[in-house]
Amino acid sequence: MDEFVVYILYSEKFRKTYIGFTSNLIERFKSHNFLETKGYTPQFRPWIVLHIEFYNSKSEAMKREKYLKTGIGREFIKNLIPKI
Repeated sequence: MDEFVVYILYSEKFRKTYIGFTSNLIERFKSHNFLETKGYTPQFRPWIVLHIEFYNSKSEAMKREKYLKTGIGREFIKNLIPKI
């Protein structure tokens, strides 16, 4: 059975967040921090994993990712970010 992870990355240097889902968190994190050369994530490195949630199906993970990208979801994320 596959397991899916919804993750929230945080760039402390740029105070940016990134929300995604994957079935392989380690490889995806490596991709965001080291391998990708184009797109959103390379320009805000380094990233740390701020939050993860596990799901049994891809559709559940996609639904949660979509929710976290709403206004209510972003409020949830804002409360996870350490106050500096």
